[in-house]
This record gives sequence, C-alpha cells and structure tokens, in this order.
Amino acid sequence: MESHNIPSTGYLRQAQLVGHILPIGATTLWRWVKQGKFPQPIKLSERVTVWRCEDVKAWMDQQRAAA
Repeated sequence: MESHNIPSTGYLRQAQLVGHILPIGATTLWRWVKQGKFPQPIKLSERVTVWRCEDVKAWMDQQRAAA
C-alpha cells in the first residue's frame, strides 16, 4: 500500500482505490467499511460515493504502524 500515490487533499472513488491503491477487491472494501475497518465514504450524489484522501492516508498510516 503506497500512500504517495494519493493526493494530499480531495476525494478518491472506489475504482481508484480497488486494485490500485489497495490490493483488495470491491467486496472486501465494502465489507471493511461495514465492519468499521476502513473509513466511511461520503455520498456526493445518488451515484457518486467517495473517500476523503486524508482519511485513506490516515488509515494507511495506522496499518503500517500496527504491522
């Protein structure tokens, strides 16, 4: 998991996260969200769901620190 590919601010969509930033599939991503293991997304519109870059970076830092 490389956080240097993530902008310092802004939003990431599922397609940017799954398989690119995170080595997991969409099902795992949503399972982690539901279980509270990954940050909650933000709903920008009916069809657009995003994650804050800052939240994803913080989560990745926590994972590295715990390893």
